[in-house]
Amino acid sequence: MTTEIKVPQLPESVSDATLVAWHKKPGDAVRRDENLADLETDKVVLEVPSPANGVLRELKVADGTVVTSGQVLAVIEEGAAAASAAPAPAPAAKSTAAAETKSAPAKEDAAGKDKLSPSVRRLVEENRLDPGTIPSSGRDGRLTKSDVVGFLGQQGAAAPAAPAVPAPPAGARTEHRVAMTRLRQRIAQRMVEAQSTQALLTSFNEVDLTAVQNLRARYKDRFEKELGVKLGFMSFFVKACIEGLKKFPVVNASVDGNEIVYHEFYDIGVAVSTERGLVVPIVRDADLKGFGAIEKEIGEYAKKARAGTIGIDDLTGGTFTITNGGVFGSLMSTPIVNAPQSAILGMHKIQERPMVVDGQIAIRPMMYIAISYDHRIIDGREAVQFLVTVKECLEDPGRMLLGI
Repeated sequence: MTTEIKVPQLPESVSDATLVAWHKKPGDAVRRDENLADLETDKVVLEVPSPANGVLRELKVADGTVVTSGQVLAVIEEGAAAASAAPAPAPAAKSTAAAETKSAPAKEDAAGKDKLSPSVRRLVEENRLDPGTIPSSGRDGRLTKSDVVGFLGQQGAAAPAAPAVPAPPAGARTEHRVAMTRLRQRIAQRMVEAQSTQALLTSFNEVDLTAVQNLRARYKDRFEKELGVKLGFMSFFVKACIEGLKKFPVVNASVDGNEIVYHEFYDIGVAVSTERGLVVPIVRDADLKGFGAIEKEIGEYAKKARAGTIGIDDLTGGTFTITNGGVFGSLMSTPIVNAPQSAILGMHKIQERPMVVDGQIAIRPMMYIAISYDHRIIDGREAVQFLVTVKECLEDPGRMLLGI
């Protein structure tokens, strides 16, 4: 019995997807729930699982094809054996965009390394590696990102291999084109929309993080032992922002036509950088969660985002966003609002600087913080006072516990 493999039902906010890569070719045996292909939307990468055991008979679309919900992608013959599979015609030639995206074909073997996750595949292709030569440690022989990173480290320690492509002559002015991923296209679109539809302005302040650092040093071991997660800085900033949002509700609001929508809940977006680009998973009802729950949720989202397994529901909504450029060394920046939200807080690098404290010069761990906001509904007074509230909460964390 033959079965059609179709594009899964896409969420209402997603109109189509791009078939990034097939993991099987016609004639290959497939197992139930085995990932056959990756579909990239403008938000996440979706897997296409096999509905049954059998043999892949035919591919209906090629890599790089834009597909929609319910479209037939392939046909499998249930219960058939791979040895009896008749060779099926290869799919149509890949699109130019798909060909440009792949810097070199990655050979895949039958020992489980044909089931590469999107992040692993990208790493393999960018470094022109043969997955079959890399020792794998994942389940069912899967190749993990750490396997590839470790292999690259060993290569760096060894003598450099001959380049796969001849180096251009000295002084040559070369260039190459790479198609944008769907996520990168969506990020570009949203950034342009935010700049063109909102009246953006940025205000700055600085925070002395001595009290937060002391609190973390005092309780980090007990916190991790009892709650099973490390006590980071992000939970402090989430809690401090919620205090500011409660005092100045318009910062937690959004514009809908000629109306201001005041959100009476606090769904905080936390920007996470991945190989595919920036995504913003949402910590919902963050005001009702403790420091441990917030740290756990952010950590889980970061792992899922970097593994390419985060869901669209995880990224939908949000009333306010926090982004941390400090992890990359940024000392100061003007973040762009994540529309339709009306404000975003930018964290930056912690740097020890001489400060005047009680008339004396002291070395303190300082961070510049920024709020970019939509000046159509948020005045400078609210934005600056929101930032001052965040600063006061972080410099005296007990305020957040006492609600003052």
